[in-house]
Amino acid sequence: MKRHLYLIGGWLSLALGAVGAVLPLLPTVPFVILAAFCFARSSPRLEAWLVTHPAFGPHIVAWRDKGAISRKGKLAATLAFAASIVLALIVAPWPWMLAPIVAAAIGGTWIWTRPEG
Repeated sequence: MKRHLYLIGGWLSLALGAVGAVLPLLPTVPFVILAAFCFARSSPRLEAWLVTHPAFGPHIVAWRDKGAISRKGKLAATLAFAASIVLALIVAPWPWMLAPIVAAAIGGTWIWTRPEG
């Protein structure tokens, strides 16, 4: 039963990652890393496919080995945070417009303190 829940979680994470590849404000790589985590506990074949994938494999390996995020990933996250802040400043009422600023400050600090890989 536990294996099936991890398999479902892996597929859901992979689906969210696929959506994130199209929507600029939804991250892709964190969901793919989560999918690899779930597949490692449910399907070695799917985990191997993700880890050897030319686009996602290096990110997964860097995260697993060193907890690293690439410079390109950090910049993409920063741009997504900036877009969220601008959008909130335009459409959100006070004080809700501050939520993306707080999230960017907390999330961005964490992201930029990770090693680069």
